[in-house]
Amino acid sequence: MDAFTFSYGPRLSAGPGAAERLAERLPPGPCLFVTDSQLRAFGLPDRALAGLEAAGIEPRIFDAVEADPSRDTLLAAVEAGRGCASVVGFGGGSPMDVAKLAAYLLGSGEELEAIWGVGKATGKRLPLVLVPTTAGTGSEATPISVITVGGSLKLAVNSAPLTADWAVLDAELTVGLPRSVTAATGIDAMVHAIEAYTSARLKNPISDALAREALRLLAGNLRRACDAPEDRDARGNMLLGAHLAGVAFANAPVAGVHALAYPLGGHFHVPHGVSNALMLTHVLGHNLHAAMPLYAELGTLLDPALARVGTQAQARGFVERVGALCREAGVPLRLSEVGIGPEHLDLLAADAMKQERLLVNNPCPISEADARRLYEAAL
Repeated sequence: MDAFTFSYGPRLSAGPGAAERLAERLPPGPCLFVTDSQLRAFGLPDRALAGLEAAGIEPRIFDAVEADPSRDTLLAAVEAGRGCASVVGFGGGSPMDVAKLAAYLLGSGEELEAIWGVGKATGKRLPLVLVPTTAGTGSEATPISVITVGGSLKLAVNSAPLTADWAVLDAELTVGLPRSVTAATGIDAMVHAIEAYTSARLKNPISDALAREALRLLAGNLRRACDAPEDRDARGNMLLGAHLAGVAFANAPVAGVHALAYPLGGHFHVPHGVSNALMLTHVLGHNLHAAMPLYAELGTLLDPALARVGTQAQARGFVERVGALCREAGVPLRLSEVGIGPEHLDLLAADAMKQERLLVNNPCPISEADARRLYEAAL
């Protein structure tokens, strides 16, 4: 066995009503509660907030987080959290990403500009609990926070202190999500599992095991969660699958699909899960030769009947099955569906090349010409 290191991530609390017991995971004193206005309008945080108040913990609510949160939003959250003893991130990836960095900046006193990149944040943060309300980003499991700067460029902080103390998985929070959100976030989580399993860097036996189980749960429950949004078992399996995928890619990082997805969100505000879905099968096709044995293994996981054919057919069957799952979920599959045309290809390809931290993990190189070709194929 080759040498490797692995971080298991936050402690985990899972089950119906788990989000109502956040006070058990927090120290005394005011808590910065980071969420978004849409979730507040739906009343989704109400029971969690009531639980905090009943326990004597004052929640100071910051609900101004937008999709693809900006540097200004992050810094506003930090200001709102001055004097707080802890931080809760409640929502999708955007509120959780803001909560992670806010907890770190409040606890360490460091400047944001000094910690962009990998391993540069080494100080202490405030106690942090993350509560996902979608089964997709896996952000509650990772030490990664992605922030949009300058209007379109996504920068990340990837450092161990951003790992939460607790992740709380409460499937009741995901019951009744719109089909479009369930589909897009589910595909996002599948991409995390696939790219972790095929990552060119830091892939290891434990990340492999988690990625396979995550993909099994996600692929096996995505259609049911979309078609029957009240199905608690499907919702719970999706939430657990997304979390396991998050732990996997926190150790074996994501790659080309994400690299080409980020410019779609940065320039055209395409939701992250949709961006991944739009580029998924095209990047898998580009990687097919280099990742063939691994794609073949995932192919037989999704469709045991593929065990009767050769490696190449198994790998191609995997790509086809992933494409079928995207179609069945109903996510957009063409860039033209989200307002992107041929005139945008050069911009997107050039911007994708800025995602060096992701491209280096891809099973085979993606040049700017490759990126343009893949975007063109997705039109």
